[in-house]
Amino acid sequence: QVQLVESGGGLVQAGGSLRLSCAASEGLSSSYTMAWFRQAPGKEREFVASINWNIGDTYYEDSVKGRFTISRDRAKNTMYLQMSSLKPGDTDVYYCAGDFYTPFGIATMTPPVGSWGQGTQVTVSS
Repeated sequence: QVQLVESGGGLVQAGGSLRLSCAASEGLSSSYTMAWFRQAPGKEREFVASINWNIGDTYYEDSVKGRFTISRDRAKNTMYLQMSSLKPGDTDVYYCAGDFYTPFGIATMTPPVGSWGQGTQVTVSS
């Protein structure tokens, strides 16, 4: 499985911005889709956004549309999540993930997604 490493989490005030990065350990197939998920303690992991590695098609969870932007730099094997207009409800551990899905399909996590990062904490203060 591809190894994924997130970075860029931290503490930010409500209304602020933060950019997360996810670096892959190797070049990714054109059929690969990368995604961001998030999880709060005691809650299920939920989908945030995804991007097809080759074409760049994207898919977002409704609550982040217009505030978050997912992108990738294929030359650097790195995916990004630019988060703006952050709200306290965005406080979570954010995970990057990847597998051979469509951007819509990976949101279901069925079958289980093959590669996950270790997570990075994002805390939004009010």
